[in-house]
Amino acid sequence: MRHSKRGAAAAALAASALVLAACSGGGDGEDVTLTYATWSDDQKPAMEAIAAAFEEAHPDIDVEVQVLPWPEYWSTLQVGAAGRTAPDAFWMLADQYPAYADNGQLLDISDAVESAGVDLAAYPESVMDLYERDDAVYGLPKDYDTNGIWFNKALFDAAGVAYPDDTWTWDDARAAAQQLTDPDAGVWGIAAPIDRQGGYYNSIYQAGGEVIGDDGQAAIDSPEAVAGIEFWTQMQADGSSPTLQQLSDTEAVQMFMDGKVAMYFSGSFWAQRLYGDEAVRATTGVAPLPMGEQRASMISGILNAGYAGTEHPEELAEFLVFASGEEAAVLQAESGAVLPAYAGTQQPWLDAMPEFDLQVFVDAVDYSVPLPIAGNAAEWTGLESEYLAPAWNGEQSAADAAAAYNAAIDEVLAE
Repeated sequence: MRHSKRGAAAAALAASALVLAACSGGGDGEDVTLTYATWSDDQKPAMEAIAAAFEEAHPDIDVEVQVLPWPEYWSTLQVGAAGRTAPDAFWMLADQYPAYADNGQLLDISDAVESAGVDLAAYPESVMDLYERDDAVYGLPKDYDTNGIWFNKALFDAAGVAYPDDTWTWDDARAAAQQLTDPDAGVWGIAAPIDRQGGYYNSIYQAGGEVIGDDGQAAIDSPEAVAGIEFWTQMQADGSSPTLQQLSDTEAVQMFMDGKVAMYFSGSFWAQRLYGDEAVRATTGVAPLPMGEQRASMISGILNAGYAGTEHPEELAEFLVFASGEEAAVLQAESGAVLPAYAGTQQPWLDAMPEFDLQVFVDAVDYSVPLPIAGNAAEWTGLESEYLAPAWNGEQSAADAAAAYNAAIDEVLAE
């Protein structure tokens, strides 16, 4: 995930600032202040540039960009939405979306979308599907992310292993991970955390499986899904990856940046951070995910959403449309912050980091699978470590762990 951890005191101060800002501005004849909550320091400059561009066209509206650390972002948003102190605009993820939409906490911007003549076909269909809710439009995507192999060229060269490419299969990935692992040097071939978006969801669908079946029930215990999970547990078992404890102590992306792991299967959203470190930039390559029975990559995207209880619904709706529109998408792309969702605006993102073959992530849209969500997705995805960790740690078979997790998912879906 895209996040960083901060101290509780800092979180409390940030939350207080959000509450105070959410209550400011407004009143007849007065300028309007909108708060815009995000969780990424990396993307803050781009979001401030978007806010400034909107303010230039709307001199009576001030947009204050607020950054909260993860996971305090979600606790603050949850408490604020329930207590009518939520920020006006905020980022929303697909697995969190159903709860907010179903509880009437998101602003329907359908009228603003229609008035602005927004063509919803300008956004990837697979991302729009994640946020579909009857006839309402509760926001528009600001970006999308697919997955690929981030790899350390220097470690590949030192081990004499050929770089990954679009012909790679699971067997190629496993073999390379073993060859690249050097315990004496403290180097592992791959990082294999319990990572649904960048990891095992992809391999489940590559194996022909599903997380949620067409009947709306969990399907993570099927033979195909179990095979997708075993792709990762086997690399844990043979020592090609740091242990879950080691990956808990140090995030996988940081271990990759430190040269401790040679491959990290994850999203396009890491590009800016990796590119921003000149030493990492010089040794980093990108390739498509390996093939199982078929190609597959999870696709998701952040929604620019708004609080239904805002004091300024018209101004907020106008800002949300702008923040996910073409001009804002270009600003995001040029900064390298993220892969923008708006059609035709991806090239500046590619051009911003020419040393990386970022076209891999754009091409992955053609074989992308929407991030599986159903029911209270935030609740059942939050159980994954509890049920899958025994398989990753070698204490339980992948099949048994998947069966237990499948039952837990169905129990949540039945609520």
